[in-house]
Amino acid sequence: MTDELMTQRASHEHSLKGGALGLFDAVVMAVAGVAPGYSIAASTATLFAAVGLGGAASLLYCGIAMFGIVFAFNFLGRVEANAGASYSWVRRALHPALGYLSGWALVVSALIFMVAATVPVGANLLGLFSASAANSVGEVTLIGTIFFLLMVGAVAAGVTITVTVQIIMSSIEIAILILFAVLALVHGHHVAAFSWHWFSPSIFHGSSGFFAGALVAAFYYWGWDVTANLNEETRGAKRTPGLGGIVGIVFVFVLFEVFTIATNLVLTSSQISNNSADVLAVLGQQVWHGTGGKIIVIAVVLSTIATLETTIIQVTRTLFSMGRDRTLPKALGTVNAKRKTPIVATGVVTIISLGLFIGSQYVGSISSILGDAINAIGLQIAIYYSLAGIAVVMLYRRQLFKSLSNFVFMGLWPFVGALFMVVMFFKTIPGLNATTLWVGLGAMALGLIPMTIYWLKGNPYFTVPAKEDRHAVLEEMAEIEQNL
Repeated sequence: MTDELMTQRASHEHSLKGGALGLFDAVVMAVAGVAPGYSIAASTATLFAAVGLGGAASLLYCGIAMFGIVFAFNFLGRVEANAGASYSWVRRALHPALGYLSGWALVVSALIFMVAATVPVGANLLGLFSASAANSVGEVTLIGTIFFLLMVGAVAAGVTITVTVQIIMSSIEIAILILFAVLALVHGHHVAAFSWHWFSPSIFHGSSGFFAGALVAAFYYWGWDVTANLNEETRGAKRTPGLGGIVGIVFVFVLFEVFTIATNLVLTSSQISNNSADVLAVLGQQVWHGTGGKIIVIAVVLSTIATLETTIIQVTRTLFSMGRDRTLPKALGTVNAKRKTPIVATGVVTIISLGLFIGSQYVGSISSILGDAINAIGLQIAIYYSLAGIAVVMLYRRQLFKSLSNFVFMGLWPFVGALFMVVMFFKTIPGLNATTLWVGLGAMALGLIPMTIYWLKGNPYFTVPAKEDRHAVLEEMAEIEQNL
């Protein structure tokens, strides 16, 4: 890292609130970032449309690959604590251009997600009172916008307040989800019998179906890496965020599988397809008819609000890091003197997101908004997750054969995860509609404009790191091996 870049990052006006979070907080943020209630409600219909009863298999195989990326983030974080996470790590291990595009992928996926996240919270809340209102894009977007602004306020208030809100919301959400998972599994009337075939690769009828399901499954899991974007604000900044991500992803993996099985058991194909924004609300009524069944809607609403908050954290911290490095306007890299939050980045994200909310009203139906957004985000996730998986292999290449654990967790598993993401990316493109491709890839192409501008300005970020910096040094490895 150049001296000029180090000076920019060390400046007091560019410092977040260090040491504010612990391991429990990191685990809670990882779970909240994935947002199990929201992911199930928003993505089940899209996953079912892609693979039918093979949702459990998609989540299994994509989950195995995703664990490789989780391990990659864990070890990349041991090298450097940076709020930009993969934006900084990929630069060091691979190349500044790839690092920049990695950060840009997170930014655009998060901004697109702001639209997708408004739909389930609005639809489910309005559905408690009026079925027609729940299918109105305008009304759904209005309700989602209100909750989005509330979460902006929580994020701007400071990271300790943010985490406190998350602990309360996530605890209630998880308790409700576990209750309804049990009710669904023991429910007396199942429309289908359990089958191990739901986990078999043969259920996909070819590689195109396999990777179509994987693209949606990647969206299910996305969000756990918010712990990495909070590393500058976490105690044990080089270890705690990675461990929090691992624990969090294990928990949601189990929860996703259980609910996917429960959906196959309890709901018919028409019930899933005709209720794209509120599948969990329908499931709730099937296993607990009446007022009791509506309790699960609370979990979806809390989960959606929680993931709005974690997504705001991810995008604002990434923009903060890019502004601090002056690879985007430097104002983005300033923090509020009292709250130590990236206030300018938060304001910019708010304005852009509100614009996207309004624009989404003219895109199409709730179902099409969700489906296109989920698939577009899936493409962008594949880009920056695959780069992270390759980056950790390159960074630790001198250490891979020193032990079996090094080889598996620093090398083989992350590389398999990265390869999975790359193949998924190219395999799914031919089957996506024009809107998804324009949103998913067009948004990525826009990143080439600021990257070129700031590169031509001679920004130190774009100086290729020295050869000795492109691998983990002995001191870093000693700390890692001591804590394996």
